[in-house]
Amino acid sequence: MKTPAFWAQGGGHLMPLLLSPLACLYGGVSRLHRGIQRRHNVAVPVICVGNVVAGGAGKTPVAIAIARMFIARGLRPHFLSRGYGGALEGPVRVVLDVHKFTEVGDEPLILAEFAPTWVAKDRLAGAETAARNGADVIIMDDGFQNPVLHKDFSLLVLDAEYGVGNGRLLPAGPLRESLPNALGRCDAVVLVEGDKYPTIINRLKINKPVYNSTLIPTASGEPLSGQKVVAFAGIGRPEKFFKSLAGAGCELMHSFSYPDHHVYTADEMMKMVERAAREKAALVTTRKDYVRLPMEARMMVSVFDVDMVFSAPEGLQAALLSLVKGREV
Repeated sequence: MKTPAFWAQGGGHLMPLLLSPLACLYGGVSRLHRGIQRRHNVAVPVICVGNVVAGGAGKTPVAIAIARMFIARGLRPHFLSRGYGGALEGPVRVVLDVHKFTEVGDEPLILAEFAPTWVAKDRLAGAETAARNGADVIIMDDGFQNPVLHKDFSLLVLDAEYGVGNGRLLPAGPLRESLPNALGRCDAVVLVEGDKYPTIINRLKINKPVYNSTLIPTASGEPLSGQKVVAFAGIGRPEKFFKSLAGAGCELMHSFSYPDHHVYTADEMMKMVERAAREKAALVTTRKDYVRLPMEARMMVSVFDVDMVFSAPEGLQAALLSLVKGREV
């Protein structure tokens, strides 16, 4: 679904108040579920990259950045994902050019470009399978609210500009759980664009180690700076993607927003291709959207790829590498 406007901070809408009884019910059921579940360990360390806000916060780029830290030291990280939107129950290892997003979800197809990636609705079974198949460390993309699998280190990813929206629980707001509860369980916080919004640490009363990061265009990406572009995105917060394009020097002629994980129809693609042609512009989207496009449509679309870069990665690297001490090559 599209992120409702009233989820944003200071929205001034009546809907959060009307939905507050449902939010209370959601919060109570979620706390009960987490409280009664027994946590299970696996044979290798598990790192969870999660968030407290429904929608895009930057989890997948953070997970990839962490995997690169381990790979640079000769370690074998494996990704674990629920495979949101995919039909396969798993555990199954994602095979590029074989699996489709309808089978394994969209994020796993991105993760599998960098390291072995397992999709499993049962995350414990997925972690055990990854451990048996050579993983030195398992990186969960999402799953912070899943209580079944023990996490050795949990990172809470927050978009520093968006924060926690209106601060209310689903469906009255964007929160999957209260921020104090989440901060109590995490080991550290990643603030995406945290250098630009330093007051958020005090405003949200963040009492855990904080690592600031930023999304930058990849060096190997298509040279779009200075070009006219027509952009489309079906992610948690499409406006963030459009803003990134403008920040990279693109001239944004028009934008199309769709719900997160949207499946594009032929009519929608034709409408966007025609608009780009009229504007004499490149048609651009995210990597996450690109893997959901029909093969015949991909040749007409450029991808704006980004990397997550930490302002001062040394502290985070030290904390993560301490989990796998003795496993380095």
